[in-house]
Parts: sequence; structure tokens; C-alpha cells
Amino acid sequence: MAEMNEVQQSVERAVAQVLADQFPKIQAELVQQVLQALPVQRSGALESGGSEKALRALAGVHAGATQKEILRALLEGGGTYCSRLALFVVKAGTATGWQGRGFADEESIKDFSLDMSAGPVAHAYQNRVVAPANVAEMGNKFVEHFGGPANEQVLVLPLLLKEKVAALLYADGGADGLLDAAALELLVIGTSAWLEVISLRKQSQKEGGEGAERIAPAASAPAQTVSSFSDPFAGHAPKHVAAPVAEPAADVVEVAAAAPAASGVGAAPAAASDPFAGLSPEDADTHRKAQRFARLLVDEIKLYNQAKVAEGRRHKDLYDRLREDIEKSRATFQKRYGNTAGASGNYFQQELVRSLAEDDLTVMGANFRR
Repeated sequence: MAEMNEVQQSVERAVAQVLADQFPKIQAELVQQVLQALPVQRSGALESGGSEKALRALAGVHAGATQKEILRALLEGGGTYCSRLALFVVKAGTATGWQGRGFADEESIKDFSLDMSAGPVAHAYQNRVVAPANVAEMGNKFVEHFGGPANEQVLVLPLLLKEKVAALLYADGGADGLLDAAALELLVIGTSAWLEVISLRKQSQKEGGEGAERIAPAASAPAQTVSSFSDPFAGHAPKHVAAPVAEPAADVVEVAAAAPAASGVGAAPAAASDPFAGLSPEDADTHRKAQRFARLLVDEIKLYNQAKVAEGRRHKDLYDRLREDIEKSRATFQKRYGNTAGASGNYFQQELVRSLAEDDLTVMGANFRR
């Protein structure tokens, strides 16, 4: 046993050193992958010199060393693409205001919680996709509290961390109508990815330094369907949110799972089921990345073709209307994951049916490749 502990410590130190050495390279590759994820020709943020503006915003995010710094940079950078925006942290199925930009009373955001049961907030949270909407869909409470933009168009974007919605970003055009959805989505994707990189870096440093002193979770602890990360919102306690019975450590927050909390009281949390549990760590990681990339590609199709999507669903000829976009994205997915372990999952096809067709295969039409 002692020999195994020594081997484990040696491996952990080696992994931590490799990650530290590769960190600058990871950062550079991350920027390029995020920029490539959204085609240049269709992103308003990347036209007419806008690429430099987008890179500056991402550079500001990547300059952050803590989660507070990263999220503040997200708000500052996002403020160049819309007139009003606010970040709401998600805890236990509740989205509570953290900070905002462009509102007449920014402090009031800290004492406001979003309605998670309907409208674009519920759509963004449950489906982990960008949700454009009319401000009226945000609910009377929101409109009365903050007012609405002149053109009535708003956007709710999910900020993902370890595949869970950790926060929701609200944005609108205020009085002047400034609202660049593509640029905001790009910035949120980059922020989500950078938060994960920072989290992994800190974890590797901790494991490399502590070695055998790490304490394993108690065997009696219940399985959780949530992910943990250092809490950038720990100093904020909204007046309207009741204090929990047992407060977690100050630097840790439990982020609610992608599905909203059930209304029933006392329901035991379901144990997390990993569909890739039987695979090697490398293959499991490839499958998860392939899933995320497929989701990103299909979300992009929906974002830039909202009218076609609506008409296609109504007339049940969605594939015919979006054939070019679908096949280009399919080719992109195949190029990246077609020769990997992730190819066997058929994730792009699954995501088309799940997200684009809303699990109704008939709306894709007779010409859809099954």
C-alpha cells in the first residue's frame, strides 16, 4: 500500500508539472477553437474589423486569474456588444443576480431572482442553449423592475461549467438597440471554456502539492448530480433568498444540475449515471467532447436561422430548409470526430433530432438522413 501511495504521488506531481508547462499552449489553442466554432462569415462580431474587438474581449477574460476577475471581464467585454446585461448565478434551481452593466440601478440586480419556470430563462437553463425572446416573456416582475429595451428584443445565454448551467447572462439593447447575439455567444463560450481550464489548473496544482494528504469523500456521502467550483458569488447574500440549513464552505458552491429542481419536497437526489463509465478515460473524454461539439454546431444553426427553424417545424420540412447549414455542420463534425472514438456515438445526428427537431423526427421531413 505504501508503495502504491508513493507511485500515486509521483504520478500526480508529474501530471501537475506537465499541465503547468502546457498552460500557455492550452490558452492559445482554446482561443483558436472558440473562434473557429462560429463561422466567420456569419458572425457579426467578426466582420469589418470586429475580430480584433472580439479577441480583445476574450483576452480580457483570459487575463483573469480568479473566477471573479473572469466574470467581471465577461461583463465588461459583453458591454461592448449590448446596452444592458446582467449575470445571474444558478444555485439549487434559483437564478440570483450578481452584477450588471447599463441598468439605471445596477445594485437592484443583486436582490432579484429570475423566474426559472417559463420563458427564455427556462429554455436557456433546461436546454443549455441561447434563448432569444421578447422582453414580455421575461415576466411582469422583471419588466416592472428593470423596464424593457426599445426594440423589446432580449437574449438569455447559459454559462456552462462542467456541462452544467452555472449562471445565466441576460442581455438587451436598451434605448439604442445594441444587441450583437453572435458576439455575446462567442464571448460566453470562451468564458465557459476558460473557467474550466482555470478549474483544472487549480485542481492539478492542489493534487500535485498535497499528494497523499488528500481526503477522499466519506463513503456515506450521498451521490450528487451537481458540480462544484470556487464560488465567485460567495460575498453576495440576496435579501430575498432564505439562508440554507447547512451552508457550504465559503469558497465552494454547489451548482444545480441542468434540469430544474423538482417541486416536490424531500425527494432524494438521483444517483448520477455516466454513460461512458465502461470506457477508458481517454475515450470517455473524447465522447464528451464530441457531444459538446455537436451541441454547439446545432445551437449555432438554430441561432442564425430562427425564422427557418420556426417555419420548418410548422410545415414539417425542416431539413429541406436547412439542408446546406446542416450538411456543412455535419462535415465539420466529421472532420473533427469522424475518425475518433466519438464517431460511434452519432452525436451530431442525435442532436439534430433532440434540439433542432425537439425530439419529433417527423418535422425534419422525408428527405432527412436517418
